[in-house]
Amino acid sequence: MTGGRRADARRNHDRILAVARDEVAAHGAAASLEQIARVAGVGSATVRRHFPTRGALLEAVSHERVEALAAYAREALDAPDPTVALLAWTDELVAYCVVARGLAPALSGADLVHGNSCAASLGEALDPLLARAVRAGGVTADLTAPDLITVVVGIVLAVEHRPDPRAEATRLVGLAFRGVRAQPTGVED
Repeated sequence: MTGGRRADARRNHDRILAVARDEVAAHGAAASLEQIARVAGVGSATVRRHFPTRGALLEAVSHERVEALAAYAREALDAPDPTVALLAWTDELVAYCVVARGLAPALSGADLVHGNSCAASLGEALDPLLARAVRAGGVTADLTAPDLITVVVGIVLAVEHRPDPRAEATRLVGLAFRGVRAQPTGVED
């Protein structure tokens, strides 16, 4: 046994994950588990043994991208302007979620930090960057990493079928950051 798994079980796991990456890239979070099993050359029970839920499979497929985003957040801690760095990180999250069609669903869920390893990894890496932006006065003190992830994921999922989801998501996330309330002009009604 290697790492607690038989060699053939590990090969099955790796093959399922490779096929799942392709299927999720092509079909998004709705990729057929049966098709994944068929292409991987295993039974659907084998897929479910390795990935008991669709969410578990999406998290596994998204792991590398999540790690890259977490690394980006850690590197951004050295940026001179933490608010600009936070906005740039958020733009990267939007880009990844739009391109990696399974990432937004992998990050969604009722408990973004405690029940989801993708969101937990991002939240942990994002917290120090967000704290710097709060201390600098660039974002409101009640903004949390799960809040920010929820806003981005919600927007990405809402626009995923539009002609240019990246542009639309970027525009709407920018709007969310600026707020929708008009700035006072000094003129009373």
